[in-house]
Formats: sequence, structure tokens, C-alpha cells
Amino acid sequence: MEFEAFAERVDGIEAESGDIETIERVAALFETADAELPVVARFVQGRVFPAWSSRTLDIGPSLCYTAIARAAGPNVSADDIEARLADRGEIGAVAASYEFGDQQGLAAFGGGSISGLTVDDVDTDLRALAAADGSGSQDRKVDILFGLFRQCSRLEARYLARLVLGEMRIGVGEGTVRDAICEAFDQLPEAVARALQVTNDYGEVAAVAREEGQAGLDGLELDIGRPVQSMLAQAGTAAEALDSWEEAAAEVKFDGARVQIHVEAGEDGGLGEVSIYSRNMDDVTAALPDIVDVVRQSVTEPCILDGEVVAVDDAGDPLPFQHVLRRFRRKHDVDRMVEEVTLRLHAFDCLRAGSEGLLERPLVDRHRRLEALVTDDEAVADLLLSDDPDELAAFEAEALEAGHEGIMLKNPQSTYSPGDRGQNWLKRKPDVETVDLVVTGGEWGEGRRASFLGTFLLSVREPETNGYRTIGKVATGITDEKLAELTELLEPHITAESGQTVDIQPSVVFEVGYEEIQPSPTYSSGYALRFPRFVAVRPDKSPADCETVDRIERLAESQ
Repeated sequence: MEFEAFAERVDGIEAESGDIETIERVAALFETADAELPVVARFVQGRVFPAWSSRTLDIGPSLCYTAIARAAGPNVSADDIEARLADRGEIGAVAASYEFGDQQGLAAFGGGSISGLTVDDVDTDLRALAAADGSGSQDRKVDILFGLFRQCSRLEARYLARLVLGEMRIGVGEGTVRDAICEAFDQLPEAVARALQVTNDYGEVAAVAREEGQAGLDGLELDIGRPVQSMLAQAGTAAEALDSWEEAAAEVKFDGARVQIHVEAGEDGGLGEVSIYSRNMDDVTAALPDIVDVVRQSVTEPCILDGEVVAVDDAGDPLPFQHVLRRFRRKHDVDRMVEEVTLRLHAFDCLRAGSEGLLERPLVDRHRRLEALVTDDEAVADLLLSDDPDELAAFEAEALEAGHEGIMLKNPQSTYSPGDRGQNWLKRKPDVETVDLVVTGGEWGEGRRASFLGTFLLSVREPETNGYRTIGKVATGITDEKLAELTELLEPHITAESGQTVDIQPSVVFEVGYEEIQPSPTYSSGYALRFPRFVAVRPDKSPADCETVDRIERLAESQ
């Protein structure tokens, strides 16, 4: 498929306002794709790599602006791109406003794109860009992107720029792609949904649906080495749990970092490579050699485990989450940090044991398999089954006394649903309620804080449009030292400035405390947080993990 044809189809999708019509257009795009279908299914979501992959292009706005400027001509600078961005509002419109080098020459022969740039060409070059590493890698990335833009028509440039920065903005989210796969290849929604859960790869599922139908979809299983989304919890109480289930399964809620552990089979029949992934499915194995050692010494067969790593003091008591962060994504001085911050593994679920996938088995069965394959009792979280509110309350009090956050309440008969935040897992915390919000803007401070971002605009996710809606600003609960850290973290993601106000590419998630959620016409979500307070940065979460508009609405209604 030529990239021009892809861009034309995507342009039509962006112009469509109806959900059903959008699905139909995406389905039609899939039907026209040939061998490029897996790439097309990812590109339409603004992805180059499968959702399970931790690979990224690692090219920020400034490098993208530099490449566009070079392709636009010798009299255009990155500053010109930024100025035009402030006027036009998004990078696709800016890229489409230029006639690029090679296209200027081709225009003499009738105009339009006749370069023959294909979807596969773009995918190949972007993967080469992502692989660039070491000395000179930034220049290499710009060179590759410059070469692509030079071949682009205005329409192709619009969507290439958006794709590179992960901002397609065409109203196509994961649900749209899922439904389009069903429609394009006449597959049952439940079969496609299950296949997506176990593979976390929309491109693969689209291709299997087309080539092999339901039998192929049903045959897809969890693969060791390919992480899936974590099952999530929502706030709840023991009373709510026992009203819904005959009994509740209770676990300690640890103040740590979520991990998914993959243990491969070895060539000699023993255990092979151990890989550890964060909640965002980033590979954090190198930062956690001590956890790898625990797994190697205690796991008896290949498996996929879900759990949490917690920092502990010399007495083995839990330390706050911030201590985990000192270890979790460490790339340098790992051995020294292992000595300084001790981590403990608490595995609480088993997604695969040996060759058997366990997602559809009840929680109690999965936990029994977990206990059977992990010989270190300290590495396995205890599970209490009870229908007694007093017993659950005592379990919670014991967890809090030990320094943990609270407890988890789970439906003992529930299956494991990757990425789902349903009614089967409830988190019970006595502390102030918090929400995870993505930073989409900010304001420079004044006086002694003039060099820092002092106010942060917060947004929630709108899955239907793959976009974000504002919910408020936070400026309290932040020391000068922390403001300096946050400014350093966020400044590379600034996409536009106007006076003291900046726009920030959605990339960093804040945990924010609040007293109440109120209706508000001021913010585009329709809600505002009363007395918002900064709690922490959540580097273990991506913008895709932040609260949705629907979730905020439910929280507001339940107050």
C-alpha cells in the first residue's frame, strides 16, 4: 500500500464524526491492505511497534521539528516550525503547510506524490530510526526522518509527523480498531477481544483474523517474553465485595512497583532467560538483578507471574514507593543501588505455568498454581478467603500496622482480564483518594520560581478519540526542589509556549490527591478537582494508564 493511499484513507477517517461510520472506514482500510495489514493496524493508532513492545522511536518534538525544517528548505529553521506550531496548533498541520524538497521537483511533472513511498518503506525507516544508538545517533535519527519528509506530499507529511510523535488525533482508539477487525473480517467480538488480550498486538490479531478466522484467533495464547497489560482494580470496600460475591479473597496492597515476570524454558530442560516488565511493559530486567536471582532460585518451571516489588529496610519492613523508584529504571550504577535499596518480590498471580495459559482459570486456582511453582514462601503474597467482614477488617488493620497501603479484595472466581479495571478487583485504602492524571500544559512561575514550571495543567483520557480532556491545575504540595526536578522532567516535552503558558506533549503522569470532584464548565472534561494536591510522579504509568472521563464521572457520582 502506498503511503499516500494510507494518508488519504486516514484523512477521511479523521473527517468522520460518527462512531459507527469511523469503524466502517477503518474496516475498509483494513480490507484494502495487503501484506502491510499488521503495520496499517498499528499506524492507524499512532503506533510503530506492537503494544507489548517496549521499543520506542525515542525522538522528541525538537528533533522532529529539525527534520521538518531541513526537508522544507534552507531558509526554514526549527524555530520557524515552533512558531508555526503556536499558530496552527498541531504538528500535522505544520508539516502539511510545507512543500518538501523532492516534491517540489516532482510538482513540475504534474504535482502530487509520485515518489512511490509505501507503508512498508515508512515502517522500515522508522524501525531503523528506533534502532539508532550510541554516538551520533541523534543526527542519524534526524537524517532518516529528513529523508522520509523529503519524499512526502503535504497529506503524507501531515500523518507522518503525527505518527512520529504518537499523536494521530483521528479519533481511532483501541476499541475502534478491535471493532474494525471484527467488521472487516467477519469475526466474533469475543474472539477478537480474547486474542487481543493474550497477544497485545493489534497487527498480529488483524492478520490472523483475515488469514485464519476464528480458529486462528482461538489458537492464540500467551507467549513468554511478550508482556500483556496488567489487570487493574478500582476503589471499593469489604461491604461492596461481600454484597457482590459469596466470599472475598484478600491480599495486602503493597506500596511498590507492579512487575510482570517471564521465565523461559532452557535448552537443557531447565529454566532459561528471566525477563521483568513494568506496568507499562517496559523491560526493567537490567535494573533488578536481585529479583532475577530470587526468581531463578525459587521458580520451578517456565511461567508468567504478576506481582509487586517493594523496598524494605534492614528489618524487612516496607519503605515508601519513592525508594522503589531509585531502583526501578536504573541504567547506571545498578550494583551500588542494589546495595543501597533492598527490594522484595511479592508475586500474587500466575498467568501461565509451563505450557498452560491460566487467564481463564479462577483466581483461587491461579493462586494454587503460583504457590506450587514458587518455592520461596516470602516471594508469594498470602491470600485470605473470607465471608466475614470482621475478619477482613482485622486483615486490613494488620496490613496497615505492618506499613502497607491497605488491602486488595478480589472475586475468588474471577478470571484474569488484561487491561481491565472492572468489579472483580477492589482496592481498599484508608488514605486520601488519589487519581492518576497526565500533564498536558503548565505555567512558568514568578519571582524566585521564574525558572521553574510552577503550575501544571492536568488531563484525563478520552479513549473514544484517543485524546485528552482537562480537569484542573495543581500547584500545591510541591517544594522548590521538586519543582526543579519536574521542570527538568517536563521541559523536553514542551511543544509550544505563549507568554508564561506552555503546552506539553502527554507523557508524564502525576498522582494527585483531592478532596472532592465537582462539575465544572471551566475544564473540557466537565469536572474539576477540589483542593488538588501533588502526591508523586508515576514513572511506572504511561498516559494510557491515566484516569478516563468515564472513571472520573463514576467517582463523582459515588461521592
